[in-house]
Amino acid sequence: MTSQTRQLFGTDGIRGVAGEFPLTVESTYLIGRALGHDLRRSSPQASVVIGQDTRESSCWIADRVTLGLVSAGCVVHSAGVITTPGVAYLARSRKHAAGVVISASHNPWTDNGIKVFSGDGYKLPDARELAIEQEIFSLLQNPEGHPPGSVNTAPSLPGEASLRHAYVEWLAQGVKADLSRLKVLVDCANGAATAEAPELFRTCGLRASYLCASPDGKNINDNCGALHPEALGRAINEKRGEFDLGVTFDGDADRALFCDASGRVVNGDAVLLLVARDMQARGALTASTIVATTMSNMGLEIALRKAGIRMFRANVGDKYVLEEMLKTGAILGGEQSGHIIFRDGEATTGDGLLTALRVMEIIARCGKPLADLIGDLKVFPQIIQNVRVREKIPFVEVPEIQRAIEAAERDLNGNGRVVVRYSGTEALARVMVEAESDEMMQALAGNIAGAIKNALGV
Repeated sequence: MTSQTRQLFGTDGIRGVAGEFPLTVESTYLIGRALGHDLRRSSPQASVVIGQDTRESSCWIADRVTLGLVSAGCVVHSAGVITTPGVAYLARSRKHAAGVVISASHNPWTDNGIKVFSGDGYKLPDARELAIEQEIFSLLQNPEGHPPGSVNTAPSLPGEASLRHAYVEWLAQGVKADLSRLKVLVDCANGAATAEAPELFRTCGLRASYLCASPDGKNINDNCGALHPEALGRAINEKRGEFDLGVTFDGDADRALFCDASGRVVNGDAVLLLVARDMQARGALTASTIVATTMSNMGLEIALRKAGIRMFRANVGDKYVLEEMLKTGAILGGEQSGHIIFRDGEATTGDGLLTALRVMEIIARCGKPLADLIGDLKVFPQIIQNVRVREKIPFVEVPEIQRAIEAAERDLNGNGRVVVRYSGTEALARVMVEAESDEMMQALAGNIAGAIKNALGV
């Protein structure tokens, strides 16, 4: 079964506008109940750890999902506000049947989502998500009595703060370099990183200052964080010479982007190059192979090839990067957006805090600024245009769109790339074009985006 057969689960769990289906008071309870039934089929004494980001709606959604899980016979432990990879770590290390995260990652505060990790810390496979989804629809059609109010999570186990501390302690123990000389500006996106980043970086001896670390329920990702890395870049540039680098997270901190000492943005492609070459030099890069995605720039592939490193491409979505890593045996993979997955330790998903520590370790060990370590990455001009669509019809079934894509590929003649896909979390078509010139790139992307807007636009 493929992800195309699912109606609720996208590339990163269930996502939508909080208060609207599938994130209503009733449906979030039923999602919890369906998940609980699924878990108890293989683990009669199933326990679940649940965490959330800082959105206004995260508390009530977490409460309703918890109600559903408890009604199905599960024991639930709350980690409170915590990063997505923090929940994955706790699910695995505390031997829970699952970990649940209430977050819409980089989406606006009005959105929210529910994503699930199995007890091994990995995201659920598509087929299992489909099975849970089918039960959700069954429960919606045949509603049972829904308990009102709220329920307390397991009171006898470690509280929220101690669960978060266990995750921070695990990250800090993995640091093998002296980071005390680094001065870092950190943008927490008014999201989940606000709960862990200050403690973690203080423990590691970093001299860190913070931006956007005062969440109010509505300011998550608001002109800040990994969705707007240029904001961090401006802040660093205004204080030129004060910081060695900057790091910025998205709302649930499963990804990180960086800025160098002059404020230039460093994306996930550059991070992959930096880390891959470091691991290769230390003989730690298994099979001299990494996994990126269809969106990664051709310049990354060329730079890696010069270093004797092979790059495989997966579909967009960190779960698909991980699948390709498991298939190829690669221990490093990631996305241009800043999801980086390390399989040389215990991590099971993209982790912005872990990525930040790894990048800073390399800088501290080499004694070179970030700009110098990635300065030879020659990036092909690339544009990504988003088109809001009313429905997601396969592009091959829309002749006007298919003709525009094929015409662009003919014009590029191998000296560039075209990737057209639907977002896995929003009603958007994404058009990515790489070309040797800005003029051609803009023209070809505009033609394809125009065809999509004419045929499927809102």
